[in-house]
Amino acid sequence: RSWDQFDSLDKHTQWGIDFLERYAKFVKERIEIEQNYAKQLRNLVKKYCPKRSSKDEEPRFTSCIAFFNILNELNDYAGQREVVAEEMAHRVYGELMRYAHDLKTERKMHLQEGRKAQQYLDMCWKQMDNSKKKFERECREAEKAQQSYERLDNDTNATKADVEKAKQQLNLRTHMADENKNEYAAQLQNFNGEQHKHFYVVIPQIYKQLQEMDERRTIKLSECYRGFADSERKVIPIISKCLEGMILAAKSVDERRDSQMVVDSFKSGFEPPGDFPFEDYSQHIYRTVSDGTISASKQEGGKMDSKSTAGKAKGKLWLFGKKPKPQSPPLTPTSLFTSSPPNGSQFLTLSIEPVHYCMNEIKTGKPRIPSFRSLKRGGPALEDFSHLPPEQRRKKLQQRIDELNRGLQKESDQKEALNKMKDVYEKNPQMGDPGSLQPKLAETMNNIDRLRMEIHKNEAWLSEVEGKTGVRGDRRHSSDINHLVTQGRESPEGSYTDDANQEVRGPPQQHGHHSEFDDEFEDDDPLPAIGHCKAIYPFDGHNEGTLAMKEGEVLYIIEEDKGDGWTRARRQNGEEGYVPTTYIDVTLEKNSKGAVTYI
Repeated sequence: RSWDQFDSLDKHTQWGIDFLERYAKFVKERIEIEQNYAKQLRNLVKKYCPKRSSKDEEPRFTSCIAFFNILNELNDYAGQREVVAEEMAHRVYGELMRYAHDLKTERKMHLQEGRKAQQYLDMCWKQMDNSKKKFERECREAEKAQQSYERLDNDTNATKADVEKAKQQLNLRTHMADENKNEYAAQLQNFNGEQHKHFYVVIPQIYKQLQEMDERRTIKLSECYRGFADSERKVIPIISKCLEGMILAAKSVDERRDSQMVVDSFKSGFEPPGDFPFEDYSQHIYRTVSDGTISASKQEGGKMDSKSTAGKAKGKLWLFGKKPKPQSPPLTPTSLFTSSPPNGSQFLTLSIEPVHYCMNEIKTGKPRIPSFRSLKRGGPALEDFSHLPPEQRRKKLQQRIDELNRGLQKESDQKEALNKMKDVYEKNPQMGDPGSLQPKLAETMNNIDRLRMEIHKNEAWLSEVEGKTGVRGDRRHSSDINHLVTQGRESPEGSYTDDANQEVRGPPQQHGHHSEFDDEFEDDDPLPAIGHCKAIYPFDGHNEGTLAMKEGEVLYIIEEDKGDGWTRARRQNGEEGYVPTTYIDVTLEKNSKGAVTYI
């Protein structure tokens, strides 16, 4: 019997199908991993890709551009992972699932055929066994009938009728035994034939079919293994290109170009501040008796400055809405000392009128003038970009002029096209009405005129910026030459002007004008100087309450910046006003309250 081997083959084929399904499950999980990997890569790229809402936010640095190119390559790489997943799903997993279903159906059919053949052989064996048992039983009955006949035949007391009856019974059992013998022989021959056929034809054929089925399963697994690897190998060239793109992006990083872009981006065009002049306050304090009294020429110079200051003040509105009276020269550290007494003795005495150093700090309101600091730190942008540094302003104006020129060219092309269309309509009225183009043509002409005006206006601003930049450049080149002259034109009070004729060679003397000083200022006493400053850039001072200054001019600080971008300053001649804090280099005295140095 081969039923045990049949069961073994049944188990083996079932194991083969289970293994096939297990590999299919492995491929499915690998597909899910590839899909999740690709999804996570795409999310990563999306997270770090820039959201370009405007041109200003576009990446400019080569390092940033390289990083964004790497992100694009990584996005393509993620797409290749998706291709791998799709190829595995279609070529491997889907094929495995279909083949597993067909394999189960074929296996079931072969097993059913084997079971049917075994059942038919069992049936033949039962029939043969039944005929055998029947033949055996009939033979025993025939033997019993023969023994009964022989006993009656030898018994002298038995009648002839009994002997005859026993003989007939013997013949009947013998005949039935012969028939069962023939039937048993036929069943035995039939069973032997079916058994031979079963073990040498039917079962080997079923086993061969199961073997072929299992071999096909093995071949299919081999093909799926190859397809699994081919799905990965097909995308290797594209993945290699992605990696090469990343390497090229890394090689494209140019540190010098990035540095130059940073310089161009933040280049302001302002001239660096020059050397701060030395202010010698000691030359009058340590004056010896042999120097004599202050010369009359210096007194006359002081009076001349007072008159010129008063004349300037008359033609200018005062900050507090009150025209100032002619002012006496501001007190300096030398004003604390008086000249020789009437008896002619030459010595210095401490004055009892140190007004600037005895007054309390007077808090006064400042005019409502727009803060220059707020404009530089992101305030409302002006049309001429005057809130920007010169270099940045020049770039912005040049960009605007380029955009306007492009718009002008577009409008000019449109005008030319409309004129051509108008000529065509005039020559061929059936094609259209020339008058219908007149509104559009007029609108285009207006746009052209407007753009030309805008271009002219921006070019004027650009010329102004370029002119100032050229002047600053010339001034920067001559700074070393003028350094000695600048040192020579410093007054004892620290004032400095570009005009040598406006220099004050000595401190103006009060010359006994204390009563006149009180009459001139009345209740508007001047604030004490708490420091000094030097103008880094020139300031026009057109607004009311402001103080014009030249580049390099030294002024007194009488009130600090309160946070609105303006500092109150005073010239040596007594003229006061507000100047932008960002235009000056401030140095406060160490003993002044809240002294802070602004750069």
